[in-house]
Amino acid sequence: MLATVQSSALLGIEATLVEVEVDLGRGLPQLSIVGLPEAAVRESRERVRSAIRNSGYAFPAERTTINLAPADLKKEGSAYDLPIALGLLAASGTLPHERLAGQVIVGELSLDGRVKPVRGALAIADATAAHGIPRLLVPAANAREAALVSGVEVYGLSSLGEAVEFLLERRTLARCKADPPQSSGGTSSAAGDLAEVRGQQHAKRALEIAAAGGHNLLLVGPPGAGKTMLALRIAGILPDPTLAEAIEMTKIHSVAGLLGDAPMLTTRPFRAPHHTISAAGLVGGGAAPRPGEVSLAHHGVLFLDELPEFPRHVLEALRQPMEERRVTVSRALRTLSFPANFMLIAATNPCPCGFFGDPRRACRCSMAEVRRYRRRISGPLLDRLDLHVEAPALDSAELRGAASGESSMEVCHRVTFARARQLARFTGRGIFCNARMSPRELRRYCTLDGDGERILDAAIEGLNLSARSHGRVLRVARTIADLAGEHQIRARHVAEAVQYRALDTPP
Repeated sequence: MLATVQSSALLGIEATLVEVEVDLGRGLPQLSIVGLPEAAVRESRERVRSAIRNSGYAFPAERTTINLAPADLKKEGSAYDLPIALGLLAASGTLPHERLAGQVIVGELSLDGRVKPVRGALAIADATAAHGIPRLLVPAANAREAALVSGVEVYGLSSLGEAVEFLLERRTLARCKADPPQSSGGTSSAAGDLAEVRGQQHAKRALEIAAAGGHNLLLVGPPGAGKTMLALRIAGILPDPTLAEAIEMTKIHSVAGLLGDAPMLTTRPFRAPHHTISAAGLVGGGAAPRPGEVSLAHHGVLFLDELPEFPRHVLEALRQPMEERRVTVSRALRTLSFPANFMLIAATNPCPCGFFGDPRRACRCSMAEVRRYRRRISGPLLDRLDLHVEAPALDSAELRGAASGESSMEVCHRVTFARARQLARFTGRGIFCNARMSPRELRRYCTLDGDGERILDAAIEGLNLSARSHGRVLRVARTIADLAGEHQIRARHVAEAVQYRALDTPP
């Protein structure tokens, strides 16, 4: 007897359909799985055997062959347990074959028959809808996530027995519907309030500009000046993601197995990997390519503390995704692409000892050591950082004084206003913030008056700005004008943007 069940496999952050074919034939009782299964798939035979028996059904005592088609696609993970078990029951006559048609089924089985959650339910639901298959059966823990996709009926299963009863129409399950996303109000309470940061008004202003335009930011200052504290609070001033952004973020975290109990991410991600991370861990890859930190930070923030401590080759791997907003991972059998539209916030000391330029503490480093330390950040990478901001050490009066300054909520209102202007400006262009403007948009939306042209010309000559740095100055000036609610970029906006290129001048 032959039975066929539709299931799904993950390819990067997308999914494709897989046919699970179960054939029972004459011969000694044994079970073989073919179709490029990896270890977790091969081990499913033991999970499925125990789950079927412990759910009260007979495991077929015949020669059993299970084929996962297409056979040239490597199959990974435990999501094939449930379709294999249902295919075995259909092939042995417990389930009518026709009851398995018109649906995609995924789920991991425990030994007692419970259905456990799997990775990538949202991507699987997308593939199901794209192929015009009307129904998707997933673990109950994944149902709300999968229901975010319209055009497919999603049902959550808690056990193998429940799945059989549902397919035999002896039990009714409610169709799962998507929960409306809950707004975070524009700020994240876990991020802390910007008003808690003492002093550093110049750095706070740069943080606001970076959030408003999606710009990359480098904070430079001695240990204890508050660089990390500032960076952590950018999550509290970023606007809520749009529904399309939230679904993209959710899909990536679901494939990575990091979604947790929430069916959808409603706040922008903030990722802060340690400097010992590998290049594959940062940009993605591995034998079976998975999204890296740059993709997990998609539509959010990637924070790299102590930037020069990261290996040079790891930092250089950032250059392509920062420019293209996408990571392409090529392997012998397949090339996969992961989205990586993130803001990079980085922090560094000015020198190895950390006190170069500090008026209160003497720097122990020679100028050669300072230059060598700064050269750990390559010129091409530095070019891609829109704002370079110094965060000086605070004096005793600032440290002991009462916390002052605007709250994250107040700053977030201005950032949201500036982002709304940008969304209106770039309607239909696939651009959501100023930092993503192409050279064509730069020429159209970043025209300068005479005074602005003269300031920019002087900066190009004095700081030896590259063509890329020149474009980033214009983008930052456009964001400053948006925060001020002005259509035209003025000379003062250009002047402020130029002062955020501190590291273009050698020590």
